[in-house]
Amino acid sequence: MQKLKIALIGTRGVPANYGGFETFYEELGKRLVARGHDVTVYCRDSYYPDKLDSYLGMRLVYQPNIKKKSLDTLSHTLFSILHAIRQPYDIFMICNAANSPVLLIPRLLGKRIAINTDGLEWKRGKWGKLARTYYKLCERISTVLAHRVVADSLGIQDYYASEYNASTTYIPYGAYQAESKKPELLDKFSLKQGEYFLQITRFEPDNNPLLTIQAFKQLTTDKKLVIVGGVPYESSYSRKIASEAAGHPNIVLPGPIYHKELLNEIWYNCFAYIHGNEVGGTNPALLQTMATGCFTIAIDVCFSREVLNVGGIYFSKNSYDLADKMQWALTNQNGLDSFKIAAQNRIRERYSWDSVADDYERMFCEMLR
Repeated sequence: MQKLKIALIGTRGVPANYGGFETFYEELGKRLVARGHDVTVYCRDSYYPDKLDSYLGMRLVYQPNIKKKSLDTLSHTLFSILHAIRQPYDIFMICNAANSPVLLIPRLLGKRIAINTDGLEWKRGKWGKLARTYYKLCERISTVLAHRVVADSLGIQDYYASEYNASTTYIPYGAYQAESKKPELLDKFSLKQGEYFLQITRFEPDNNPLLTIQAFKQLTTDKKLVIVGGVPYESSYSRKIASEAAGHPNIVLPGPIYHKELLNEIWYNCFAYIHGNEVGGTNPALLQTMATGCFTIAIDVCFSREVLNVGGIYFSKNSYDLADKMQWALTNQNGLDSFKIAAQNRIRERYSWDSVADDYERMFCEMLR
């Protein structure tokens, strides 16, 4: 197999300290390097005060970004593209359909482009009418300017086929199994093994952390609720979350946590995980939850069922039903292991990072042919 020069563009960068796309690039990039390919990751300058030249064999290039909610991602991708077109890359790999307008530049120059579109961003409650229109338009632009559109779930693949009559390449994300090595790290937040519900997510309406708090407050339990996350730009929704949680002794909002060992311990030692993301495709946090062996209560949407299958239970989008499912877990604590085992088996069978890297490597080679 020929050695490829690959540019990974459109995320905050690596090391992966910020979210699912960054973890995806880290896991994919290091595997492509191990297979002999030349991989460069474009990083947002303002997010990395300590600028490494390379990481896990990947070359790192830092480009500026305009730190404003509507411009952060697109501005950095534009600056990255302007740098990348002067380099001898074989493949331009882009994340996020919102970046698609700037793909016109490398497309006109004959560069080979793939884009992972992510979920249905225009459905997210945080955006106004203008932004939703923009994101919807970007989906169509992706199908025109990219040589390959990657759908991370079968649901997203079906959506692009029906909405745009566009063919996509289905490649999900991966996850890795973890175990508890330093449970004493939980002491930082006064947590005990198996004694808390958990949600790890951005504080956005379509991820439903507010709903989780409202459901938890209906329970009579000594267990805690821990919601890890926040938003880079404060919103009315994030303020509602703070207000709803205020004064409740068993609701813990530690903010975003980027320390991987600590995050792993919080994940591994929870009693049950609440997955409330209703818009995206294959959600990386859900995959990691399953791989870690958590009992999962997921919102009942097609994306959740495609990934989790029989590895958990589902709730309708209202606090009463979620509270009912949380109470069921409390009542049936001795019967949760079968769900956990099913979830871990599903990760091994369908969502390994090695198979994800296989699929991307194969796709990149096909693009050049």
